[in-house]
Amino acid sequence: MKTLWISAALVAAGLLCARPAAAQIGVVSVTGGRAEGVSADGVTSFKGIPFAAPPVGNLRWRAPQPVRPWSGIRRADHFGPRCMQDPNRAARLGAPPTPMSEDCLYLNVWTPAKSPHERLPVMVWIYGGAYVLGTTSRPLYDGAQLAKRGVVVVSIAYRLGAFGFLADPELSAESPRHVSGNYGLRDMIAGLKWVRSNIARFGGDPVSVTIFGQSAGGAAVSMLAQSPLAEGLFQRAISESGANFAPPKRANEWYPGAPAYRPLSFAEAAGQRFLVKLGARDIAAARALPANVIQQAVSSGPSHEFVPIFDGVVLPDDGFDLYEAGRFNDTPVLIGTNADEGGFFAPAATTSAQFEGLVRAAFGPYANYILTAYPHSTNAQATQASRDVLRDLLFAWSTSKWALLQSEKGRRRAYLYLFDHRTPWFPLGPVHTAELPYVFGNFGAPLFARPVGAPRPADLTLSELIQSYWVNFAKTGNPNGSGLPHWPAFNASSQRVMYLDTHSHAGPVPNLKKLKALDAYFAWLRKEAK
Repeated sequence: MKTLWISAALVAAGLLCARPAAAQIGVVSVTGGRAEGVSADGVTSFKGIPFAAPPVGNLRWRAPQPVRPWSGIRRADHFGPRCMQDPNRAARLGAPPTPMSEDCLYLNVWTPAKSPHERLPVMVWIYGGAYVLGTTSRPLYDGAQLAKRGVVVVSIAYRLGAFGFLADPELSAESPRHVSGNYGLRDMIAGLKWVRSNIARFGGDPVSVTIFGQSAGGAAVSMLAQSPLAEGLFQRAISESGANFAPPKRANEWYPGAPAYRPLSFAEAAGQRFLVKLGARDIAAARALPANVIQQAVSSGPSHEFVPIFDGVVLPDDGFDLYEAGRFNDTPVLIGTNADEGGFFAPAATTSAQFEGLVRAAFGPYANYILTAYPHSTNAQATQASRDVLRDLLFAWSTSKWALLQSEKGRRRAYLYLFDHRTPWFPLGPVHTAELPYVFGNFGAPLFARPVGAPRPADLTLSELIQSYWVNFAKTGNPNGSGLPHWPAFNASSQRVMYLDTHSHAGPVPNLKKLKALDAYFAWLRKEAK
């Protein structure tokens, strides 16, 4: 305090150097025109910058097209519309009531740079939502707190549901590569190309880009790591609770809404059924329909109907097979899951008989492996087992396989984590999405439809640690840094995972026995899918 008063006195006396304070980056020339940001608390934000042409009219169900130029200076002080989705479901998950439109391909930038010459690392966020929900405008995803740590943060929108993933033989026939669907993934790739071309003007380094995402966004990160179209567009990857290494599923989902990645032929057949549901005789008629009519048809159907597709172009093959063959974008990866992921999806209570019945229906000839690995003799055990099976089946198994394959088949390191922080609002353990306030440092934002509660000192300390790990990784490809608990790289012999909690430490994979029980099941599914 004394030093502060002395400095103030010297300034008043005119005795300090008259060097002006560094100005924030204000107006930036980008692809399409100029945009003006808003500066606050050391960070300048640019919201609602278009990175592709509006995918409307004849551009519906086409790959993203170049940005349409604009004149004058675009005031980048508000988010673009969220992509088409079910507004009721979005509200239940805490999404803000922002405008919704097919015209939604916009991105946002938060930069701490004072000059375009700083070449700061870049972190590009991809939101989750099962490919049918999600928006960059959630307060939870505000990038200012991360940007203050010396990185440029970008969040990109992508098309959802039928708008982002409808496949159809007619659409495939009109495509130069004779494929359809995966427009949402192509939007992400277009956003990354925009970053490569423009981010230097925001003080970012276009060859130091980390993609990071959660849930469907985390799975999309793994798909970008598998896509030849994304080669060279990023140098590091972070995935939270999402990975694409299970085989493509065709029927008998474990629970309604489970991701069901599928080959192009299956997706085209599903697309034809959807056109019949719309009453559209062909794609031209479907393109003429209002967007809300299509969205209503999506909302009234299965939530897993529109998902990424193994089309041979964007996604050449099953992700597991691609890694086995060494056909992937080899970067360092930081990946993990939450200890109680399944608590987000599982029923509040399950009896032992119900659990056994569900497992036998879902796992076929491998049900006994699962029933042995997950204790369920009492109703309390069965309730926990149902949560644990969903955690491992949907998230932990694929994530652990990704870490193993990267460490064995790649030249870059993999770092695996388990977020295991219990709080008054998640007493049984952190459910799916519970790590997000800690990653972004935005505890005042709704996680679901309401705030999760005021952060305790332990929460703020853990958030500081996680942000340090994430930003260190974005800067160097290694999360470790001075004063942080050491995070060892994952490998097949030691299989060490970083436990992120009040007392963070490295240790063995806690559910390894359960994951091994799933190995035979997934090997069988993969064989059945071929």
